[in-house]
Amino acid sequence: MGSAFLIRAVIKLKTAPLFLMEWPWLSNVWSQTIHALSIGFDKLQTWGAPGIFIIAIFDSSLLSIPEVNDFLVVGACIAHNDAVYYYPLVAAAGSVIGCLALFHIARRGGQALLRNRFSKKNTDRVEALFAKYGALSLIIPSLCPPPTPFKIFVTTAGALQYPRRRFVVAILFGRFTRYTVEGILAVLYGQQVLTYLREYPLRVALIIVLVVLAAFVCYKVFSRMMIRREQHQGAMASGD
Repeated sequence: MGSAFLIRAVIKLKTAPLFLMEWPWLSNVWSQTIHALSIGFDKLQTWGAPGIFIIAIFDSSLLSIPEVNDFLVVGACIAHNDAVYYYPLVAAAGSVIGCLALFHIARRGGQALLRNRFSKKNTDRVEALFAKYGALSLIIPSLCPPPTPFKIFVTTAGALQYPRRRFVVAILFGRFTRYTVEGILAVLYGQQVLTYLREYPLRVALIIVLVVLAAFVCYKVFSRMMIRREQHQGAMASGD
């Protein structure tokens, strides 16, 4: 899978500025820590569902591990076609727990934490999206795989004291839908989905959003048809 290299690169990029050249011993300790984490995550990948669950928690909380869980879910669904809903549910549940951790940290830190972590321009934009679209501001980003920004929406929800229950439902729906669509595509098209995820993540995001929007439109049309049918039957009954 090559995720150990990816994890090592992500951690180094995010933390390299913390270490100064005059402290080589500290840099060496950190390098050993990165190496140990990489081995640990490699082992987690062999644990099946528990590994997917744990990695999802880490990825959605403070440690970013881009796309690794998507690859794991797709690989698991290819190997076990009959578990196309099981592995996405496990990954989504882990992601909800990780997001809740970040959500509560932001809830306690409030606007000060939000402004320190993200630029004012971006936070103002996300806050405006929450004011206008509510839960959709969480569902749409959670549907999309990296490099789509996501944690700024989770952190903003916490800082704005967004209702916890709505937060959980929105993240669970978005993540489960994302992993399920990827799993179904994996069952249908096999290893090609892994290649597509690596090379065209934004196209995958677009496909997932379009599938969800199509399902939503079908649901709304069906609901209106049922309402009209009930109204028509009611009118006929009252006429009799």
